[in-house]
Amino acid sequence: MTEIIIDKRYCGPPNSGNGGYVCGRLARHIPSAAEVTLRAPPPLDKPLDAIARDDGTWELRDAGKTVATGRAVSFELAQVETATLPEARAAELLALFRPDEHPLPHCFVCGPARKEGDGLRIFAGPLNRRGQTPVLAASWAPDPNLAAEDGLIAPEFLWSALDCPTGFACNYDQQSSSFEKTPLLLGRMSARIEARPRPDEPCIITAWPTGRDGRKRTADAALHDEAGRLLAVARTTWIAVEREVQLGHG
Repeated sequence: MTEIIIDKRYCGPPNSGNGGYVCGRLARHIPSAAEVTLRAPPPLDKPLDAIARDDGTWELRDAGKTVATGRAVSFELAQVETATLPEARAAELLALFRPDEHPLPHCFVCGPARKEGDGLRIFAGPLNRRGQTPVLAASWAPDPNLAAEDGLIAPEFLWSALDCPTGFACNYDQQSSSFEKTPLLLGRMSARIEARPRPDEPCIITAWPTGRDGRKRTADAALHDEAGRLLAVARTTWIAVEREVQLGHG
């Protein structure tokens, strides 16, 4: 058993951890591609127990309550979308990022109220492409304070970077070229890291919706470097909730 504390810096909703970051922290214990399911809002600034089970799965617990479970998986995406760095930067101009419009302005990953070097400030917007599947993109140059001891960006921040863009992809309406306002929470995330970038290395994130089933919405994402090398891929499931639930009030 090991202890994990989700610092308040890494919030998603105001009073709980960013889903991708929390998934990435638990996935550090799994030496391969991993799937993490969030069972409850991850509390901030509180010791949580990461427990290895006999079947190889991991649990993140808060005083006996299961917050998340993780396991090793093998998966491939049906497609991997790419974009150039100029395309991604152009897409960002179409993102929903004004503080008065953003559903979670202080989110560690996508919050526009976060300062440079504090939050990731990843603002995914739609690419100007024709096709049946809308694709969102954003650029990201990871701050040096996100580096692990080996000098490369820590894996949990790659999980983080792939998280929020998929949520916005689930809410993007290609017909109206606008974002729906449906409150969403990350329910499950799988990720496979091929390589980790260096600090300040320009990266491109792409995200695209893959389906809807009742309250569930699914989307995939990819992270590439400026030269087009694949760094990581992710598959996500989001759950439509009431606004009060998204904010942790219900």
